[in-house]
Amino acid sequence: QVRIVTSGGGLVQPGGSLRLSCAASGSIFSINTMGWFRQAPGKQREYVGIITKTGSTNYATSAKGRFTISRDNAKNTTYLQINNLKPEDTAVYYCNAGLQETPVAGIILYWGQGTQVTVSS
Repeated sequence: QVRIVTSGGGLVQPGGSLRLSCAASGSIFSINTMGWFRQAPGKQREYVGIITKTGSTNYATSAKGRFTISRDNAKNTTYLQINNLKPEDTAVYYCNAGLQETPVAGIILYWGQGTQVTVSS
C-alpha cells in the first residue's frame, strides 16, 4: 500500500518563505514524476510544477521565480520551496506521485492529503 504525506505548511507573514515536503512510502518500485498543485479558497485546484525522476522541472507560469521544486530520490521525497510569499499564495498545497508498485505494474498517480499555507500579517 502506498502512502503520500504532505507537510510543512503553516501561517507565514508576507515576504516569508516555506519549504513543503511530500514523502511517498509503502510498496514502491519506482517513482516517475512528483508534482505540486494548490487550491485556494473558492477556486479550482491549479498546477504549480512537476519534477521528473532525473530532476527535470516544469513550472506553471505563475510559479516561475519564487517556487523551486527539488527531489531526494533516496527518500522518495519532493520539496517545494516558496520564497517571498504573498497573500495570494494562501491555499492548500497538494502533491502527487506517479509511481510503479512493481517492475511490471503500470504507473499509478497517488495524491497526498494536502497542507495548508496561509500568508497573512
